Amino acid sequence: MAASRVLVEFGRRLRAEGVPVGPTIARDLAQAVEAVGLASAEDTYHAFRSVCVTAAEQFPVFDRVFFEVFGGSDAPSGLSVAAERTRTWTIRAGRAGEGEGEEPAPETVVVGASARERLGHKDFSELTPAEAAEVRQLIASMMWRPADTWSRRRRPARSGDRPDPRRTLRRMVTTEGDLLMPAFTERRIRRRPLLFIADVSGSMERYSEMLLYFAHAARGRLGRLEAFVFSTRLTRITRQLDRRSPSEAIERVAETVQDWSGGTKIGDALRVFNRRWARRVTAGGPIAIIVSDGWDRGDPEVLGEEIARLRRSVHRVVWLNPLASRPGYSPETRGMKAALPHIDDFLPAGRFNDLASVVALLESIPARRLR
Repeated sequence: MAASRVLVEFGRRLRAEGVPVGPTIARDLAQAVEAVGLASAEDTYHAFRSVCVTAAEQFPVFDRVFFEVFGGSDAPSGLSVAAERTRTWTIRAGRAGEGEGEEPAPETVVVGASARERLGHKDFSELTPAEAAEVRQLIASMMWRPADTWSRRRRPARSGDRPDPRRTLRRMVTTEGDLLMPAFTERRIRRRPLLFIADVSGSMERYSEMLLYFAHAARGRLGRLEAFVFSTRLTRITRQLDRRSPSEAIERVAETVQDWSGGTKIGDALRVFNRRWARRVTAGGPIAIIVSDGWDRGDPEVLGEEIARLRRSVHRVVWLNPLASRPGYSPETRGMKAALPHIDDFLPAGRFNDLASVVALLESIPARRLR
């Protein structure tokens, strides 16, 4: 079976299972193959998933269809995925400046597919120190690219959507005949920024560090990320996350935040953000990611009002709750009940696989708000 027919069949099966893939799915999957190749099953899986999946509930369906089409001995002959490779990342064992003229010896940490399968479903609060180090490496190695959006800035284009009078008149100076060739412009494509607001109160103590590693990885991939943490007060940590080393960045964050593991006042923290920071950091329509378990000692009405105000300033509000990873969880706290009506996406974030789902969501968010 030709490769293109395999991709068409894959798209057809997804559509039959209720995944709303478009009519150009085979072409989109072919472009994904060109981008990542077929040498790594993990890369191919995540590339196809970012193209096809638009909601968290579609993950089990996608996984099953992907395995049926590309996995096992019955995989189609026209397109196959090679066996998973074990990847190796080299990490510096020391800090710069720990000895003049000396390079710290590199420490090699091997994290591959087996580690991902073993740790992907394990709650962050249950990780041993060795397992936590492996998960941090998995987070640092995540390859993702949130969806692009249109910029207000424009650029010259051969056949754009708006005439460019200045370039058109400039062309008239050099023309020798009466034929006037109009010039056009089109809107630039830019990467949508992220706004990260994380709860570091006592109830989040077992999850805060790992989720800050996730924020550091996001800033390294995007560049345009504003980050804040809160407990009883709001603290901006964007500059601290600029450090290349994630461990050093988190250490700087811990030194900066004065109310780490304190109480929780989500509404008050959002009120400070809306009044002091919103105009400065929400230019460009960022996606706001709020990380909290929803336990709030403040007034729930204040939380509802402030998150509604925040939603009017950003493109989309995504709430990540580590406790939602647990079986039987229900958002019954006062804080969650007040916030849910103003949230676009509510996702778990207590395991590594949950963070992979967050990445898939960010990759699929449309350029315009649907509601």
